[in-house]
Amino acid sequence: MEAARLSQFEIVAREDFSDVTYLLEVRHPLMAKAARPGQFVIVMAHERGERIPLTIADFDRSRGTITLVVQAVGKTTREMQQSCKVGSTLHAMVGPMGIPSPISGAKKVVCVGGGLGVAPIFPQARGFKEAGTYVIGVLGFRTKSLVFWEDKFRACCNELILCTDDGSAGLKGLVTEGIKRAIAKHRDIDEVVAIGPPVMMKGCAEATRPHKIKTLVSLNPIMVDGTGMCGGCRVKIGSEVKFACVDGPDFDGHLVDFDDLMTRLRRYTQVERAAAERWSANCRMKDLADPAAPAVELLELPDPFDDVKGG
Repeated sequence: MEAARLSQFEIVAREDFSDVTYLLEVRHPLMAKAARPGQFVIVMAHERGERIPLTIADFDRSRGTITLVVQAVGKTTREMQQSCKVGSTLHAMVGPMGIPSPISGAKKVVCVGGGLGVAPIFPQARGFKEAGTYVIGVLGFRTKSLVFWEDKFRACCNELILCTDDGSAGLKGLVTEGIKRAIAKHRDIDEVVAIGPPVMMKGCAEATRPHKIKTLVSLNPIMVDGTGMCGGCRVKIGSEVKFACVDGPDFDGHLVDFDDLMTRLRRYTQVERAAAERWSANCRMKDLADPAAPAVELLELPDPFDDVKGG
């Protein structure tokens, strides 16, 4: 009984940023103490649940919590969106995993986050700021209503460039426009760190390549065990094959084969869609028994060549 209790990780706070993007703050004092920027966890919502990797978006050592920001785009993340409420628990959470992002001795750094990538870039921006680095934040969203954590970034960035696809907030355009503006203003940028959809990170790498600015990206391939055993997360970095879970997730953006990465991300699209449809159909059957239950919207699975709704 005691072992079963200890395997539960309590959700102590939740915030919904949009209809598909939500924040979970989970109590785990040991993990909060050990976590570093750039690392991730593998979560199981319940005993028979899928293992899914989620980047640590924040950690609070005094509160003993870690923060996860999730997009409900697949079967498990949609299920978690419905079941993960304050006071409920996750069945398992393993981590912190991955090599922590290097908080180098750079004097001036640009931290770029696009859509859901805004959340995991925050610990890095804060880490650089605490190390005495001049931090320029570049954040990208589809529209103003999807913007989150602006105040948190303004508190840890010397400059913040907010970009929206439709121009409803900040600069109109993609994060690459924000990078170009930062480079035009600052000729002494030492490093760019970017997290977001693969196509966005590829764009960031191409924007910095002509200027020979060191660019690190955080990769998100298919991952199962998180120990390098399954091989599902292998990525091509220059002439080498690496495993994102143990060799990353951060890599030199100028060496990453993004086209191969995006092709791999599409490999299980049909299986993922079938799982989501089965789960959604089951939820609709439950709705018939409970007319007061909210309808379940079956969203399109994300295309790695594009951003996703809510990002």
